[in-house]
Amino acid sequence: MTEPDGKPFLYVVVCAAGIAADVGQLIAAAQELGWEVGVIATPVAASGFFDIGAVEAQTGRPIRSAWRVPGDPRPFPPPDAVLVAPATFNTINKWAAGTADTLALGTLCEAYGLGVPTVVLPCVADALAAHPAYQESLVRLRGMGVRFGDPYSGEVQEGGGRPEFGWERALDLL
Repeated sequence: MTEPDGKPFLYVVVCAAGIAADVGQLIAAAQELGWEVGVIATPVAASGFFDIGAVEAQTGRPIRSAWRVPGDPRPFPPPDAVLVAPATFNTINKWAAGTADTLALGTLCEAYGLGVPTVVLPCVADALAAHPAYQESLVRLRGMGVRFGDPYSGEVQEGGGRPEFGWERALDLL
């Protein structure tokens, strides 16, 4: 649902991968394109994978990682879109299976039922990406209309560096 100021609202779901430390790049790019942003983190991601204070300052909103108590107001409006970045092996498989045991997963499962456009930037090591369950999860999620950015394994390249993560490119998929 569009914010009262006319800006669309984007949920960014952050999972526990080392690259999550740079999620501010995605938020900045989304804000430059006119999105209001609210961040939902998996419990493990919220335990130190990114700077919560910096992201809260950047979005002007609290990070959500736990269910709200009945009767508490909703801290975010309904989303116009959802972007999962970085999306881990665990989150992708649980989401595809319909498991909603965290706020992040519950949000992703619900987004499908609400018809909310959803984009994923997977961050999965090559050895895990080879697992048949992961491959089946990708097929199921794509069948649900989920759009995927280029896979990112984070594997060290020749020369010792790592490839760039496609933060900004994810917004093109929305």
